[in-house]
Amino acid sequence: MGRFLNKGNEKFERFSKSKYFVDKTEMINKLLEMDETEKFICNSRARRFGKSVTADMLVAYFSKGADSKELFEPLKCVKDELFIESMNHYDTIFVDIQAIFVEARRSKEEPNEYMDKSLVEELKTAYPEIVSDKDVPEKALSKIYQETGSQFVIIFDEWDYPIRELAPHNKERTDYVEFLRSLFKSSDANEYVRMTYLTGIMPIVRIKGQSAINNFREYTMIAPGNLGQYIGFTEDEVQILCEKFGIDFSQMKEWYNGYNMNGISIYNPWSVTQALRTDNYFTQYWTTTGTYEDIAVLINKKFDGLRETIIKMLSGSRIPVRVSSGKNDLCTFVDKDEVITALIHLGYFAYDRKTQEAYVPNKEIQEVFYQYMDNNEDDNLSQFMKTSEKILNAVMQGDMEETAGQIQRVHNDFISSIEYNDENSLSCTIMIALIAAFRYYHRPIREFPCGKGFADIVYLPLPNHPNRPVIIVELKWDKSAEAAISQMKERQYPESLEQYSGEVLLVGIDYDKRTKEHTCLIERLEKKMEQLDML
Repeated sequence: MGRFLNKGNEKFERFSKSKYFVDKTEMINKLLEMDETEKFICNSRARRFGKSVTADMLVAYFSKGADSKELFEPLKCVKDELFIESMNHYDTIFVDIQAIFVEARRSKEEPNEYMDKSLVEELKTAYPEIVSDKDVPEKALSKIYQETGSQFVIIFDEWDYPIRELAPHNKERTDYVEFLRSLFKSSDANEYVRMTYLTGIMPIVRIKGQSAINNFREYTMIAPGNLGQYIGFTEDEVQILCEKFGIDFSQMKEWYNGYNMNGISIYNPWSVTQALRTDNYFTQYWTTTGTYEDIAVLINKKFDGLRETIIKMLSGSRIPVRVSSGKNDLCTFVDKDEVITALIHLGYFAYDRKTQEAYVPNKEIQEVFYQYMDNNEDDNLSQFMKTSEKILNAVMQGDMEETAGQIQRVHNDFISSIEYNDENSLSCTIMIALIAAFRYYHRPIREFPCGKGFADIVYLPLPNHPNRPVIIVELKWDKSAEAAISQMKERQYPESLEQYSGEVLLVGIDYDKRTKEHTCLIERLEKKMEQLDML
């Protein structure tokens, strides 16, 4: 058992005994079912989604350096004939690419040469009569297979570290791409590889429009295939954990749900487990493991429509995005769609493959952008947030003229790309104008059933802001703000929402198509004293 060749199962065994362990071992059965043409796999996910744990699981299962029968016996994986005969049956190479690059640099060695040397040394130790010091990894693997018939399972964690961190023409980066090409695209690779599993954040890098290793089958945040439910926590799994630890599932869902993997809701495991550990304290967890530099460089690209697209998504809208043309290297971008695509892979946006739309998945990601804007006051997004805060303050103070005027400016100056055709487009403008409300309120709910009808937009205060009023927004088109207020009262919207707060704000907004101006009327309704006495 070496550092890279035929490691044991200790890491996965320790993890499987954690009180937060969620069993994903059925993924092994899915991998074993794949045929000869599917044995080169790249499964990319955002940071802290459980990629490394999955890699450790595969090492524990395949490696000749482990005896994992008892470890897997109580787990969900199906112990059929193929599963049993493949367990601990293969020479297994595991490399944490980021770790080995860092280690090489500390030793003042070139990372790719260091990796070649380290792998060959261990292969020579295991097969001294076959491998020589002069061999490179792919030659050594081919010789071992030709002599013994032994196939290899090769697992690279953080496989894309050099791609993400180094410039496109950096020699270490280009040498690493050639290393991958030599190891996995030679004719011999189809013989000596039983399975290759690469896991990282980004999909396979493309060079000059072609994949550097195009024989890999890719599973991504955009196209997770039939492996989507095995990386990250499903909603059922999170609900079971919440019941086990007595945690509020509804808040867990609002904070960390939202990633769509072929119709399956997926949660970030790191954030969920941190919320469990801190006993119902919901905040940013996943995003604190990185830096805001991830998004700063991307969202400040000067592409037409990029800022407006991000603002719309932060307001709760879903935006069509073309995801097929990205180069996957975090360096080469030609338009806003490629930037949005990169942010989807990084986990800052989610993607619905069925509708081909991107969106902000949950409150944790909203907080990422809010904190970014707090710390970067001079960029365009931060300036927009200041405008939104002014509008929210005007609404709270009942300043109807200021509210209408600021909404008018938002439409004219920030989101003029929205064409007013009906009340639906007006709704989009209001939700964008009130982005700052997310600090104190749940996501705005459109067509909220209340009283004897459906309110256009409702803002319900978060549990940690119980003194904030409920905001009910009713929109009119070529009528009047007064008509909007009257409709809310006549259909008894306020009465049905008083349970959420001590008071309710009625906000009526009308848009005059002829003058192209907004008017606003605001009324504050306090909960009746007899109702308070009953509580």
